[in-house]
Amino acid sequence: MRRLLVIGFWLLAIGWGLTLTGCASADGAMKKGDRFFALGEYFDAANQYKKAYQMTPAKMRDLRGQRSARMAECYRRINYTGRAIAAYNNVIRYKQQDSLTYFLLAQQLLKNGQYRESEKMFQTAIDSTESDELYEQALIGLRSAQMAPEWKEYGSRYTVKRMDIFNSRRADYSPVLGGTNGEILYFTSTRNEAQGDELSGITGTKNADIFMATKNEQGKWQRPVSIDTELNSAEEEGACCLSPDGKTMYLTICKTDAQYPRFATLAKAARSDAAWGKPQALELSKDTLSLYAHPAVSPDGNWLYFTSDMPGGLGGLDLWRVRITNNGLVGIENLGAPVNTPGNEEFPTFRPNGDLYFSSDGHEGMGGLDIYIAHPDTLREWVIEHPGYPLNSSGDDFGMTFEGVFNRGFFSSNRGDARGWDHIYSFENPEIMQTVKGWVYEKDGYELTDAQVFMVGNDGTNLKLGVRGDGSFVQQVKPGVDYVFLATCSGYLNHAEQLVVVETEDSEEHELLFPLASITAPVLIDNIFYDYDRATLRPESETALDSLVLLLNQNPNITIELSAHCDYKGSSEYNKRLSQRRAESVVNYLIAHGIASDRLTPVGYGEDVPKTVRRKLTERFPYLKEGDVLTQEFIEQLPEEQQEPCNQLNRRTEFRVLRTTYGMTTTPIDLPSGSGQ
Repeated sequence: MRRLLVIGFWLLAIGWGLTLTGCASADGAMKKGDRFFALGEYFDAANQYKKAYQMTPAKMRDLRGQRSARMAECYRRINYTGRAIAAYNNVIRYKQQDSLTYFLLAQQLLKNGQYRESEKMFQTAIDSTESDELYEQALIGLRSAQMAPEWKEYGSRYTVKRMDIFNSRRADYSPVLGGTNGEILYFTSTRNEAQGDELSGITGTKNADIFMATKNEQGKWQRPVSIDTELNSAEEEGACCLSPDGKTMYLTICKTDAQYPRFATLAKAARSDAAWGKPQALELSKDTLSLYAHPAVSPDGNWLYFTSDMPGGLGGLDLWRVRITNNGLVGIENLGAPVNTPGNEEFPTFRPNGDLYFSSDGHEGMGGLDIYIAHPDTLREWVIEHPGYPLNSSGDDFGMTFEGVFNRGFFSSNRGDARGWDHIYSFENPEIMQTVKGWVYEKDGYELTDAQVFMVGNDGTNLKLGVRGDGSFVQQVKPGVDYVFLATCSGYLNHAEQLVVVETEDSEEHELLFPLASITAPVLIDNIFYDYDRATLRPESETALDSLVLLLNQNPNITIELSAHCDYKGSSEYNKRLSQRRAESVVNYLIAHGIASDRLTPVGYGEDVPKTVRRKLTERFPYLKEGDVLTQEFIEQLPEEQQEPCNQLNRRTEFRVLRTTYGMTTTPIDLPSGSGQ
């Protein structure tokens, strides 16, 4: 009996020792978890909290409930929805819950598509809370849980397809279309090919990089590749956007510091020779404790929109904007209600028509982050639309990019992924749409990629449009509206076109051409015809001459020299007299059509100024090289069949700008004289 008592006391002592050792180990895991949590490394923190929970004896119910709450918070933040639900249920089972617990559990159930269970939890949160703010948010959640099944049943015109060509076994998100015609897709990914060797303590995957996919000559998307420039690093880069001209990339960067939380910041990178340079940090404010992420540039290029938790918002993450100027970023503004809510608003992007797309968990939605459309109503107000299912789902839906002006493109979502990892999807919403496509190019030359186009409509439309790499732009137009488009570029005269849009039953694309005349070089006037050996203008010349009248009216502050040229056939004196009379004929036509005579100077050069070949001309005449001067000696050494085309090129009518200050009150500034090209 004594021996049994001794054995019993010995076993009890061992049990106490194991319990004390287990508690000590659990406390150590909790301390590690708290350190990871403070740094924002929720994946690592969750593993430590789970370890501590498993080492906590079942009879320590309060402690197990508290540690479940820490686990739940981590799982919620890294989108481990199923694990978060289980952890919150344990908090309730161990009676460590409060109103916020019910609210957060309801959000996770909503995100998991468990709408009835979510509705019950939101109602419990409403009934138990004394916080007005939580009460209002729970009411929105309750309505979401009630409306989500109806949205799903009703559907929409959107079609959605998972794009496996872009996706990996990790997270792929925030797609952005680029290139001249949308033939490049940039996106963010934590796939194994990302730079660096370490795994993120936040997600348990590699730090994100920006990847790129391109279309082949047949228009088929190819497998994504890493961007082999200084754009990416071992740090975390992603959630990017492009400026309207495609020459600047704005992106989100997260720097790693073992002693401080990882805060997101914004940076920009410039493109040179089709390669992206090293990102340069942007300073939006002196506040270094707030995060700045998810950039988006407005269609006119004047504003940079972004997400931040900086002071002055409505709660959580808000959408803000800052003006882009030649002197940097100026004047941060909060978008305010109705866009922002006490919840989180993230991932802004623009459709070219000015509609702002963003994601939020603070508006009524289907669960997680839903995509919303903010239609501009007035300068300072927005009308919010929920586009419904299947664009939205019970998961996180965000990161839109559009294929030009059309309501199709790509977005990202973690729908149906148990690990909470995001993947890229395509979307399309067929619309009857009218668009205008224009090309801005140098008269008798190539595209002008630095040009800008101003679009004004009698409905109040007033937009500034950039052009793409081929000098083109595409913009949606509305039936019943009259538009004026004015193309401008430094060193060139303005050119305007009008467009009257009428109602159509099918989609239609209108085409406009904007040939800009150089201020510094002679400009050929095509299709000017004279009677043989005379200065009389033929009727078929009127179209070109009327275009010149229009150009002079659109640029009322210029004066021009109107010059006529001949080939070397005939005497030099005769050719000069003939060309002078021809130049005067053109000037007389312009005067007769309302152009002031003191803006026009007719000059006949005869054969004295042979044409100098420009690069564009070599496409039509491969036997000529850029810079060739079509003198008599040059032409006569060519094969006979090539001589007459060169003589035709010499027989031409041109104009060049003399002044750009006609009629202005300032002192006129004459441009350098010279007659050659």
